Amino acid sequence: MSICFSFFTSSIGRKIVVAVSGLLLFLFCLIHLSGNMLIFVGQEAFNDYAYMLHHLLHGALVWIARVGLLALIVAHVLATVSLVIENKTAREPYHFQKTVRATLSSKLMPLSGLMVLAFIIFHVLHFTVRLDALGTNDPSYKLGDGHFDAWQMVVDGFANHWVSVFYLVSVFLLGLHLKHGFASLFQTLGLSSNKTRKHFEVASVLLSLLIFVGFASIPILVGFVGIYR
Repeated sequence: MSICFSFFTSSIGRKIVVAVSGLLLFLFCLIHLSGNMLIFVGQEAFNDYAYMLHHLLHGALVWIARVGLLALIVAHVLATVSLVIENKTAREPYHFQKTVRATLSSKLMPLSGLMVLAFIIFHVLHFTVRLDALGTNDPSYKLGDGHFDAWQMVVDGFANHWVSVFYLVSVFLLGLHLKHGFASLFQTLGLSSNKTRKHFEVASVLLSLLIFVGFASIPILVGFVGIYR
């Protein structure tokens, strides 16, 4: 227990927690995106995917995933906030000069992180809890026999253009957050060198673009273009 406590209270330990939890959350984004793309395959394919997710291991897997994701988010946020506070209290005046050469994504990391957290909360309330006030808890979405018309719910949800705008801004900030986070996590884990740093930076740009374009395509095509209305 003392070893674990020492690990989580040390700055190196918390940086590793941020890096590993961020990597796992990034992998979840890729998996989540691949499932969401089924909305363009068709209503039946998307609804079958939603049904499978909610019935694997008799419905237990989805709750295991939710608890695991919640734990990752809490660990990522707490470790990041504690490091930011520690850095600010320990920072000397000359360190502020380094921010001049900082990239936009690195400067916006705290803001983008908070925005992404707000987006996650809204997304859960919107499509998981299906809060009545957000208009996605209509009984007509229930098809019977445990099936749910998730496809129609998403189409109707993005029919609200304000919701679509919020999603677009959020996934843009998510892309910025991932761009900086993905490139820096390899340095934190000691896997980056002068030879590989450029490769990781290019990979971070391409992967963050993939995440942004993929997630943004849904509110754009379904919400604004209205390809299903």
